Amino acid sequence: MEILHFFEAAFLGLLEGLTEFIPVSSTGHLLLVGHFLGFESTGKTFEVLIQLGAILAILSVYSAKLVTLARDFPSDARTRRFVFGVLLAFLPAAVIGALAHGFIKTVLFETPMLVCSMLILGGFILLWVDELELKPRYHDVMDYPLPICLAIGFFQCLAMVPGVSRSGSTIVGSLLLGADKRSAAEFSFFLAMPTMAGAFTYDLYKNRHILSFHDGALIAVGFVMAFISGVFVVRHLLDYVSRHGYRLFAWWRLIVGSAGIAALLIWG
Repeated sequence: MEILHFFEAAFLGLLEGLTEFIPVSSTGHLLLVGHFLGFESTGKTFEVLIQLGAILAILSVYSAKLVTLARDFPSDARTRRFVFGVLLAFLPAAVIGALAHGFIKTVLFETPMLVCSMLILGGFILLWVDELELKPRYHDVMDYPLPICLAIGFFQCLAMVPGVSRSGSTIVGSLLLGADKRSAAEFSFFLAMPTMAGAFTYDLYKNRHILSFHDGALIAVGFVMAFISGVFVVRHLLDYVSRHGYRLFAWWRLIVGSAGIAALLIWG
């Protein structure tokens, strides 16, 4: 039985990396698949802590860019504005996430029908946004004004409801606020770094006393798989959305959400 748990953890980690950076809700997918597999993690920590693998995937792909930002930060005003913009965008989620942590984990994470509903609603929103005749004003994440960054941060807070999608909410917010498709996805990558690192640290701190060695081993397996699949997605997503937009992800959300509701009604 324990071996089966490790296979489940590996599959869920693979799923986390594949879905974290595309607008389909990685947490929603993990909760739904975990529900139907009967996979129960202690304190629902697995679903949050394996995000460390996805964080490291971004860091590895963007390592050169991050080194450049660190080098230029003391002397370049544009770089400082960008870094402050990312931190400003992170602030709403940090505050609201800490205040609502218990409700999110014990209520929202335990409601698979809510996840399915949000997947479907988000799919329709993505289809709508993808069809809008938007005229982007910002084509480079380095040029986002600070008020725009803060507004994107509030959009990100919508993703505290599982099924909404962190990347989806930030991308839609960015597009509506004047970003083009490529830079919207890239800003979502950068914002993921402090957001996911913060969620990982806070959740680990809150649950440090209840995690066992077995829990740690499952998380480690999921982390490795999330890293491997996350690297693949980060390397290829920007080029894909620049050419094709977000329609594919919208239809995926609609299919998964509808299938999830049907499965819940049949099997519970």
